Amino acid sequence: VGIAGLWLADAKFSVDWPTFTGSNFKGGRDLTPELSTILIGLTIYTTGFVAEIVRGGVLSVGRGQWDAGHSLGLPRGKILRLIIIPQMLRVIVPPLNSQYINVVKNSTLAIAVGYPDFLAVMNTIISKSSHSIEGVFIILGVYLALNLSLSSAANWYNRRIAIVER
Repeated sequence: VGIAGLWLADAKFSVDWPTFTGSNFKGGRDLTPELSTILIGLTIYTTGFVAEIVRGGVLSVGRGQWDAGHSLGLPRGKILRLIIIPQMLRVIVPPLNSQYINVVKNSTLAIAVGYPDFLAVMNTIISKSSHSIEGVFIILGVYLALNLSLSSAANWYNRRIAIVER
């Protein structure tokens, strides 16, 4: 939906590559120490949980499924793609849904690292409009909308791949 909206709005994208001119770089984007700290910290923290969920999903599929694929003469990659992963997805989607929502929630910790920037933005909002509570509610609303949309998309996918019992 977002990509279609940008396409309909005729949005133009360009990449500003950094170039070394003089004694410094010009152009591009800066990666601040605060942003890199949050990015690296959340990535390392979340990677362990996601890896454990996927490992548990692979181990939840019985060894007999691998043996059945070998008996059919399938190579290891096809066994994994055609037999193991479809069965594994039914096991890993619910905990992955929770983990992705936790990533969004844990990203609020970025406010602790970037508190001076957040405080500067809030001071600007207060000095220009005297509406501090509304600014906080906008931030809360964005997180709520992001969490609810992520949860509903993952729940839809979970219902789609669930085994239908009669």
